[in-house]
Amino acid sequence: MRAVTQQEFGGPEVLRVAEVPIPEPLPTEVRVRVVAAGVNPVDHKTRAGAGMAGVLGAPPFILGWDVSGVVDKVGFGVHTLAAGDEVYGMPWFPRQAGAYAEYVTAPSRQFARKPATIGHTAAAAVPLAALTAWQALTAATTIRPGQRVLVHAAAGGVGHFAVQFAKHLGAHVIGTARADKHDWLRTLGADELVDYRATRFEEVAKDVDVVLDLVGDEDTGVRSVAALAPGGLLIAVPSGVSPAVSEAAGRAGVRATGFLVEPDGPALAEIAGLIDAGRVHVEVAGVLPLAEAGEAHRRLATGRTRGKLVLEI
Repeated sequence: MRAVTQQEFGGPEVLRVAEVPIPEPLPTEVRVRVVAAGVNPVDHKTRAGAGMAGVLGAPPFILGWDVSGVVDKVGFGVHTLAAGDEVYGMPWFPRQAGAYAEYVTAPSRQFARKPATIGHTAAAAVPLAALTAWQALTAATTIRPGQRVLVHAAAGGVGHFAVQFAKHLGAHVIGTARADKHDWLRTLGADELVDYRATRFEEVAKDVDVVLDLVGDEDTGVRSVAALAPGGLLIAVPSGVSPAVSEAAGRAGVRATGFLVEPDGPALAEIAGLIDAGRVHVEVAGVLPLAEAGEAHRRLATGRTRGKLVLEI
C-alpha cells in the first residue's frame, strides 16, 4: 500500500510516499481502508522531532492519527463493526496509528460510525480536534450552564469545536482570534470575541470560569490566569503547565492543569450525533492529495488555518 513515511526528523521535505506492507488486524481489531486523513499540529511537530516524537521514538514511522474510511476486514472477537461499515476515529494516540496511508488497523472500539450527514473528507477533520475539545470540557472539567469559558485560538481545528461544544453545554463563550474570523465564529456560537493582535484578552475577558488554552506559550498561560475568577481552571493543551504558570495560578487562587487527548469511540459516537443533528459544524480549510502531505504541514505551520486540513487517500 502507499503511505507517507519519514526516515529522519526534519522539515516537510522528509515526508515521502513509499510502498509498505498492508497491515493485518489482530484479534479485536479492524482494518480500515482510509479514504481521508486529517492533519493536526501535533503531526508537524512530531515530524520535526517534538510533539509525540518522544513516544514514537526515532524514525522511520508513518504520521497521522485522524482517519475516516471503510472497514474492510475484522479480526477475531469484533462484534461492534463489520466489513463495509463507514467509520472514523483517532486510533492508538499517542502511539503510532499511521493514518497517512491507504490502510490502518486498530482496536474496533477506538472507532465509531462516521456521521451520516458528512462525507469522509469532513469526517477525517473531526476526531483528534473534536475529541480534544470534548474531553477537555467534559472530563478535565465539567462545564455547567451559565459558566464563562474562554477559548484561545478559537478559529483553529480544536478551537472551532470547543466553541461549539461549550455553547452546547450552556456556557457563555469568549474566543480569541484574528478579527477577520469573528463573524464566522459568531455563527458557531461565540458570544464575545477578542482580536488578540489589537487587545490584551485579559483586559476584556474577566471572571472567566474555564480557560481552554490552545496556544501553549508561557505568556498566554500567565495572562490567562489573570482572566480567571477565583477557583477557576486553566486547561493547557499544547505544552502543559510551565512552572511560571503554575506559580501564577497558585498566587491567584486558581487551578491549572495540562491535558492530552485519548482514543474514545463512545465520545466520537456522541459527537457524530451532534453533527448529524446540525448542532456542530465541521470546518475544512483545505484538501490535498496524500502525496502533498508536506505541503499540508507547511500550511498548518503558519498558524493561520481556519478549521482543519485533510489529505485525500
